[in-house]
Amino acid sequence: MKDVVIIKKREQNLLLIVVALFWFAQYVYIPYQTPYLATINVSASFIGVIVGSYGISQLALRLPVGILADLRPNHRLFISLGTLCAGIASLFRFFFQSGTGFLLGNIFSGFASATWISFMVYYLSLHDNQMQTAATGKIIMMNNIGMLIGFITSSLLYNHIGMANICLLSVLGGFSGFVISLKLKKTKSTVEIAVNVKELLAVGKQPKLILFSFLALIQQGIQMSTTMSFTNQLIKEQGATDFQVGLSSITYMLSAVIFSRIGSGISLNSQRRKWLTFISFGLLAFYCFAVPLANALPIFYLLQLIPGVGTGILFSLLTSEAMEGIELNKKSSAMGFFQAIYAIGMTLFPVIVGAINNAMNLKIAYWVLALSSLVGGAIVLVYYTVQKKKETKIRKKTLSETTHESQLEADFEGNKKLY
Repeated sequence: MKDVVIIKKREQNLLLIVVALFWFAQYVYIPYQTPYLATINVSASFIGVIVGSYGISQLALRLPVGILADLRPNHRLFISLGTLCAGIASLFRFFFQSGTGFLLGNIFSGFASATWISFMVYYLSLHDNQMQTAATGKIIMMNNIGMLIGFITSSLLYNHIGMANICLLSVLGGFSGFVISLKLKKTKSTVEIAVNVKELLAVGKQPKLILFSFLALIQQGIQMSTTMSFTNQLIKEQGATDFQVGLSSITYMLSAVIFSRIGSGISLNSQRRKWLTFISFGLLAFYCFAVPLANALPIFYLLQLIPGVGTGILFSLLTSEAMEGIELNKKSSAMGFFQAIYAIGMTLFPVIVGAINNAMNLKIAYWVLALSSLVGGAIVLVYYTVQKKKETKIRKKTLSETTHESQLEADFEGNKKLY
C-alpha cells in the first residue's frame, strides 16, 4: 500500500513538471503576439482570426481525442504527443514570421491543447474521489505557473532577443516536456466495463455537463479575447514599453496562480459554489467594462488582477461541476466534450472582438464581452436556485415517507399490544 502511494506521488509530481513545461511552450510568446502582429501591419480582424484559430483545432479534435482516450486509455501517449506538438507549433512561428506563420502555429498549438484532456483525466485518476476538486485546482495552478514563467521570461528577454528567439524558447519547452513525459507510466483502464463510441457520445447529452460547458465557453472566450490578446494592444496604445506590456501579463498570471492555489484548498457546498461562481462572473463583467476606460498603466495593472479570479477559481469550479457524477470509464469523453464546447468561445470571441473593433472600436467590443459575462452570472443564479428547490422537495418527500413509515410501525406495535 505504501509503495502504491509513493508511485502515485511520483507520477503526480512528474506530470505537474510536464504540465508546467507544456503551458510554458504554449504561452511564452503570448504577451507580445498581438502587439507584434500589429507592428508588422496585420489587420485587427486578421489578428482576431489568428488568436481564434487556436480554438478551431481544439474544437475539432477535443471530443475525438476524449473518446479515443476512453476506448484506448493510454494517457501517456496523448501527453507525449501534446508536448511534441507544442514544440513543433513554434517552429512555424520561427520560420514564417508573419500573420500566416502565426496562424499555422496557433492551429498546431490547438492540436497540442486538444490533448489537455489526458493531462487532466490522468492527474485526477491519481487522486481519491473526495480530492477531485482540490486536484483540479492544483493542476490548473501548475498550468498557470507554466504560463507565468513563460510571461516572465518573455517580458525580460523580448527586447533583447526578439520574437523569433522567444519562439525558440517555446520549442525548447515543448521538446523538454516531451522527453520527461516518456518517464510517465503507460496507463491502462482500471474499469472492466466495456463501452462503445455510441455510449461515449451520449455523455454529451447530460444537461449539467452541457450547462457548465457553456459557462466555461463564456469564461474562456473572455480570457482569450482580453488578457491574452487585445488588452495588451490597449496597453501598448497607451505608450507602454514592451517590458511594461509583459508586466501586465505577469500581473494577470500571478493573480491566476494565487487564486488557483486558493481554489485548490477550499471546500465548498452548493451555496458557496453558487455565490463564488456568480461573483467571479460579475468581476469579469466589471473588468471588461473598465479596461477600455483605463487611461493610466497603474490602473491597467490593477484591473489585470481581476481575470486571475476567472482563470484561478471560476474555471476550476466550472470544470469540477461539469465532471461531477460522470462515470470513470467515460471521463475522457466528458472532458473532451467540455473542452470542445469552451473551445468555441476561444475561437469565436476573439474573432467577434476583432470584427467589432474594425467596425466601431474596442470599447464597444469589451462591453459586449461584459454583457456576456453578466449572462453567465444570471445563468448561475437560476441553476443553483432551481437545484436548491429540487433538493428541498426531495428532502421533504423523503422526510414525509420516513414519517409515514414510522407512523405505520407505531400503529402496528400498538395493535399488537391490544391483542
